[in-house]
Amino acid sequence: MPHDNLLSIGLGERDRLNKELGGGIPRGSIVLIEGDYGAGKSAISQRFAYGLVEEGASVTMMSTELTVRGFIDQMHSLEYEMVKPLLNEEMLFLHADFDSGGAFSDGDGERKELLKRLMNAEAMWNSDVVFLDTFDAIFRNDPTFEALVRKNEERQAALEIISFFREIISQGKVVVLTVDPSAVDDDAIGPFRSIADVFLQLEMIEVGNDIRRQINVKRFAGMGEQVGDTIGFSVRSGTGIVIESRSVA
Repeated sequence: MPHDNLLSIGLGERDRLNKELGGGIPRGSIVLIEGDYGAGKSAISQRFAYGLVEEGASVTMMSTELTVRGFIDQMHSLEYEMVKPLLNEEMLFLHADFDSGGAFSDGDGERKELLKRLMNAEAMWNSDVVFLDTFDAIFRNDPTFEALVRKNEERQAALEIISFFREIISQGKVVVLTVDPSAVDDDAIGPFRSIADVFLQLEMIEVGNDIRRQINVKRFAGMGEQVGDTIGFSVRSGTGIVIESRSVA
């Protein structure tokens, strides 16, 4: 039976991820997906985004790494076709261009206050679910945040951002943040870990010559059915996310 308060991530016929996560993501929640480089953060985010759109939710995806073309190509390689949802405006994709004096710098190349500009970009917050992938890159490229970090006031900066996110989720929306914990100070990421309604830690484990990935469910407030502590998965070209039933010893 579907839960009214859950946004299904769908694809029940293709993988068991929605079932493993208890039927979907609770509305009005902050979701933190944390993992080192290569752990599968982007792939899991892309799987979530595709499934949500398939289930009728509107989605914004901001990527600090992929261009629109790169995003479409990567989704295509995972068999998550995104051209139609993009054309139908069910999916809004934004590329955060830090390097070429693009969207996040002014005419003379000076970096702007990224977080403030994100908060003021109303169109991106209109969707049911907003992904910021990877959120730590936005942190690291924001001169205002950098200045606070130099004064050891990163917690204060984080709390200001969190209060903005709380305002967004009070409307029943979902904000999904992906973070590489090795790229940002623990003091900066700590407040986000504390307030996340759903906190998923991704890790890669070497077993012999095999690399296995797993989702460690650290917190899942407002879950539907029971959610397991660990979910094994792999990322396969031409297939997408595959849930592995084997457990990691």
